[in-house]
Amino acid sequence: MSVQASGTRWYNSVWRWHFYAGMVCIPFVLWLSLTGSLYLWRPQVEAWIDQRFDHLATLAPAQSPDAQVAAALRAMPGSALRKYVLPDAPGHAVRVIVGRAGVDSRVYVDPATLRVLQVVREDARLFPLLSRLHGTLLAGTIGSYIVEIAACWAVTMLLTGLYLWWPRGARGLGGVLYPRLGGGKRRFWRDLHATTGVWVSVFALGLVLTGLPWAKGWGSYLVEVRALTGTSKGPVDWTIGGKRPIAPPSADPHAGHAGMAGMPMQAGAPAPLPAGALSRVVAAARPLGIAAPVLVAPPKVPGGAWSVSSDSANRPQRSDAQVDGATGRVLGRSGFAQRHWIDRLIGYGIAVHEGALFGLANQIAGTLVAAMLALLAGSGAVLWWRRRPVGLLGAPIPLTRPRFGPVLVAAIVVLGVYMPLFGGTLLLVLAVERLVLRRIGGARRWLGLARA
Repeated sequence: MSVQASGTRWYNSVWRWHFYAGMVCIPFVLWLSLTGSLYLWRPQVEAWIDQRFDHLATLAPAQSPDAQVAAALRAMPGSALRKYVLPDAPGHAVRVIVGRAGVDSRVYVDPATLRVLQVVREDARLFPLLSRLHGTLLAGTIGSYIVEIAACWAVTMLLTGLYLWWPRGARGLGGVLYPRLGGGKRRFWRDLHATTGVWVSVFALGLVLTGLPWAKGWGSYLVEVRALTGTSKGPVDWTIGGKRPIAPPSADPHAGHAGMAGMPMQAGAPAPLPAGALSRVVAAARPLGIAAPVLVAPPKVPGGAWSVSSDSANRPQRSDAQVDGATGRVLGRSGFAQRHWIDRLIGYGIAVHEGALFGLANQIAGTLVAAMLALLAGSGAVLWWRRRPVGLLGAPIPLTRPRFGPVLVAAIVVLGVYMPLFGGTLLLVLAVERLVLRRIGGARRWLGLARA
């Protein structure tokens, strides 16, 4: 058996898995690129949507935070305060988040006149909706698993694509780093697909890996591994499968304070807030320099501390404090630097993923990566459509059984352990192919499983 024949079999096998990974991933890559690139511009779009609430023409002094919250609660009878968002500047409407029957609503209140300007459900706002479209396909836990499987196979698609692209005796950089314009449409689409892939692969891999903590399977897997290894330090401040995991009260006194998800309202009439408590907490919070938007949340239990936390998209800027509502005394503070190093690493990754770590440059870079991923997926679909035989799927025909060396086996095991859904679905695909599809003549021919 010649070295060339062995290399051909190995190349052909990688090509098959690249093809199958692409068939699974292309529609999801296009969808995630679109929704993700839109989400990157959240600060600018939300500022434009809310501009009428941030240029209030009023000369009267603002009334107390307690009075502002009371106006919001009157607009939603039977509701309870969930979060009070500190106004960023004079002339900005106050955002008060209230909960009723397990549903959160955002109430915009004129701070001077106490006039309610608008009430909107939190889950109906544009970017929370876009986040669910991006992360769960509006299908809850099942949607999160589907997105995660697609993301895991996207990693396979990128890694196998790099192997296929790797120059083998090429002369010049044409077709390696930039597409050749001569040689017809087939060469052009092949070069466009390959060169786009090599330029975007490193950034795309980073984008996929920084998105895994949100996924239901991988995020829960990480939580369990950290619990077993004793590396947990307080609750995570990101959602997993579209929901924020709630730590037991005994696990951490600050559980549930970070972010906008919070816990559902308890049944029964909401307890009244102590008179003047919110005003004292707000007065104590303003000098702390917590990064905006600043959320003030009432105690989870009667007599407990109020929570003051940053919901900044740039997570390394986040910090929180606990304030005694009766006296306005700051009971404690913690910042990003006090979090476990794993949480800090994930925090940096999420900030990059959301386009928040480097400001405008991060947003532009993220948009370019998303556009190149869409181009990669689109050009791959064109290549498949142009090359496929009539009546067949168009997968590369397996030549002979490839030999799997120790390096390849180790790489597959590492990926399978790091991304359990990839490992599980890989075993499932192999089992179905070998035990079912190869035994069905029509399916075997259509999928290209017949050996040449």
